[in-house]
Amino acid sequence: MALVSMKEMLQDALAGQYAVGQFNLNNLEFTQAILMAASEEKSPVILGVSEAYIPYMGGLPCIAGMVKSLIEHYGVTVPVALHLDHGSTYEVCVRALQAGFTSVMIDASHHELERNIDITQRVTEAAHVLGASVEAELGRITGREDDLVVDEAEAMYAVPEECVRLVKETGIDCLAPALGSVHGPYRGQPKLGFDRMGEIRRLTGLPLVLHGGSGLPDEEIVRAISLGTAKINVNTDNQIACTSAIRSYLQEHPEAYDPRHYLVPAREAIKTSVIAKMRLFGSSGKAGGEA
Repeated sequence: MALVSMKEMLQDALAGQYAVGQFNLNNLEFTQAILMAASEEKSPVILGVSEAYIPYMGGLPCIAGMVKSLIEHYGVTVPVALHLDHGSTYEVCVRALQAGFTSVMIDASHHELERNIDITQRVTEAAHVLGASVEAELGRITGREDDLVVDEAEAMYAVPEECVRLVKETGIDCLAPALGSVHGPYRGQPKLGFDRMGEIRRLTGLPLVLHGGSGLPDEEIVRAISLGTAKINVNTDNQIACTSAIRSYLQEHPEAYDPRHYLVPAREAIKTSVIAKMRLFGSSGKAGGEA
């Protein structure tokens, strides 16, 4: 199946009261694991690539080519979107689109609202010409997202009225309002702004995106989905699963030197982690295609 945009899968998720997971690509094994999990679970899936990982993974065309080749190799038939996560500029979003990405996030949330709207509107125009979807952010989500670090002092909840302006003036397909989630591991008990989440969903009419899906209690995930969250981003949990599997294997097999011997268990650990999230989010069985 060819890569698709996020728009239809998120609208379906919103109507069906479930969420589609965005699982970040960190290397070949992550990509394999996520696609295999999606096929086994018959779940739509979003493959996220953060800007910091673009040079590490050989550039945007290399990433897109790898994803397309693996989809063909595994005979993947479920909907798959390839999404640029936290694109910092109009230019990097356009480069991703030109490389074959079917969705981009423009994160201009560090700018004043007017500037955020201007940049986001330009990205949306370019993406929609190519049939790609666009995610935008308002407020600041704390924590670490690869090389992006946001201190709690910088953070602020998204303002509903500003969300409405951003949506109406840009034509974006989904919105990531900052409502208390964080990138990376949580320190203490997270406190999501559920009342404001429901208000923003009602006022904008768009599917909402929850960043920082790793480490949130299951009941918070379920409640967020009930309030219109249709996309949930997960990376840290998968990274921890991967690293733990490698560490355990090498401790048990100190003589190992063939990377396949420890990367295959790592891939299985990532796949298991992704499958657990898909079942929690309710997306399992929603695609219906056979792998």
